[in-house]
Amino acid sequence: MTDPLQIRARLSAVAILLLLGVWVVQGFLPLLAWAVVLAISTWPIYKRLLVSKELHGKVTWGAVALTLVIGAIILVPLSYGLVKLYAEADSLGQWLMEAQKTGIPAPDWLINLPMMGESAKTFWINSLGSKEAAASTFHWLGTSGALGYTKTFAGHLLQRLVSFLIILLVLLFVYQHGDKLGRQVLASSRRIFGDVGERYLLHAAAAVRGTVNGMMLIGIAKGLLMGVGYHFAGLGHPAILGALTGIFAMIPFAAKLIFGVCSLVLAAESHFTAAIVLFSYGMVLTLFADNYVRPVLIGNAVKLPFIWTLLGIFGGMEAFGLLGLFLGPTLMAVLMSVWRDWIEDLEKSA
Repeated sequence: MTDPLQIRARLSAVAILLLLGVWVVQGFLPLLAWAVVLAISTWPIYKRLLVSKELHGKVTWGAVALTLVIGAIILVPLSYGLVKLYAEADSLGQWLMEAQKTGIPAPDWLINLPMMGESAKTFWINSLGSKEAAASTFHWLGTSGALGYTKTFAGHLLQRLVSFLIILLVLLFVYQHGDKLGRQVLASSRRIFGDVGERYLLHAAAAVRGTVNGMMLIGIAKGLLMGVGYHFAGLGHPAILGALTGIFAMIPFAAKLIFGVCSLVLAAESHFTAAIVLFSYGMVLTLFADNYVRPVLIGNAVKLPFIWTLLGIFGGMEAFGLLGLFLGPTLMAVLMSVWRDWIEDLEKSA
């Protein structure tokens, strides 16, 4: 018979070790959570990849292949955007050098702005209209922290890149050992919660997959529809703009950053009607997709009522940031499953 003191000492040691382990990896917990979310949502694709003729049974090569594909989906558009940004920054630098020599005349579209054209023209001339005014303005920009903000942005970008590489590394590990890890998690859940524990985990996994599927469907649909809108608005490269909008549309209300900037570009070119119509069109699509279509897609995947899905999405994002987009509906799905079991037990005991 085991000594109760020995049991308490063992449990205390396990608890202390667990707390120490969490403390050590606390900075990486969000990255681990992202890797788990990606692994759960893409696990069916990974299993299909393993049964293909090319990679039949080759776990390591299948894990590497899918990890590289996921990395490319994220990094290729980002790299393209950074290359275009660098090209624009180079052109902007040349434009600034010319501006400091001769000044910059006020553009026609600024002068033609309704109600504020004259005041905007006066402000422009005082700030950039002459050589002296342009030099003074650029000197103020250089000493007001603009360069510091640029360095901070570059530092954050590098940090995000390193974080994403860590996520891919963890994702590769999960792919390689996913079956074993899954069996261990299910066995532990059954031991702690009984048979219902396994069902709760399956509901949580279904909620994660439903959220990802909803994100992707919303992104693809909104990208296509906004691409058509960009074409009719007369913007250049509507396909690329549509693709960028689709990527941003996977995050609730983030797509308005793209079509909002496009609307401002149209307004700057004096196409005010096209700008207003494009912005209104994008807002209607965004409100309809994020407030109705996305919750319905996620809720149907886990049989979660619409209102709880909606609260899970926005409440999760408010509590956990972007990661809460997945955690919120998952928690709501598990809580709803627990509630249904509770009601069922009450009805049986009545």
